[in-house]
Amino acid sequence: MEKRADIGVFGGSGFYSFLDDVDYTVVETPYGAPSDRIAIANIGDKRVAFLPRHGRDHQLPPHMIPYRANLYAMKELGVTRIIGPCAAGSLQPNIKPGDFVICDQFVNRTWGRNDTFYDGPITTHIEGADPYCPQLRELAINTGKKLGISIHQQGTVVVIQGPRFSTRSESREFSSHGWEVINMTQYPEAILARELGICYANISLITDYDAGLEGNPEIKPVSHELVIEVFSKNNHKLKDLLIDMIKNMPKEHKCSCADAPKRARM
Repeated sequence: MEKRADIGVFGGSGFYSFLDDVDYTVVETPYGAPSDRIAIANIGDKRVAFLPRHGRDHQLPPHMIPYRANLYAMKELGVTRIIGPCAAGSLQPNIKPGDFVICDQFVNRTWGRNDTFYDGPITTHIEGADPYCPQLRELAINTGKKLGISIHQQGTVVVIQGPRFSTRSESREFSSHGWEVINMTQYPEAILARELGICYANISLITDYDAGLEGNPEIKPVSHELVIEVFSKNNHKLKDLLIDMIKNMPKEHKCSCADAPKRARM
């Protein structure tokens, strides 16, 4: 198989394999090794690269994922679009475990992560107002509706450092801001894709209610066991969504993601 790809997919917790009849490739980058070997295969007439962001054995906690190496490796393979599904918690009662959220915003509460390709000497200020590709988001929303998936068309994901889960007080704070989703990996993954001019969309598969819901003591706080259990039950829905998206992904880019690096230079 040719070791090139058009579309990339990152797998999150509980999502370590995706493609059939794959060819594996190892990509070296200036930022070290990616999380794992990258699997490449065909879906319809598209070449797809898949990389589990935590590694096949979930050996990398969120704050240790080599985000720059992962994104750079996809770029080296020729990828111009990336879908980044992830396991995530809900911060609002109307967003239930098993639902999908197509996030349109993030709030970064991480620290110490290597979160840019541009450390100089040319100052580069990448735009962040709308961090997710509108064309990929629309495709994900329309595909989810067609498949009968309970899907939320927008949402803000607050990205926490991890690897621990939130305290109840932290969770209350995030909920009070009106944010919908909580996760540990969307930053800097999404913004690094933008720095490389790669279209990127997030699909948050809701697995829990974070530290529980106020006034409902029957709902248990999140645990890793619960995340994997709910994600595994919904894995088939995620795979169906991804495959349908990829098969129907138009060749034409009707967004400005690819030009973002050009607009970022002083």
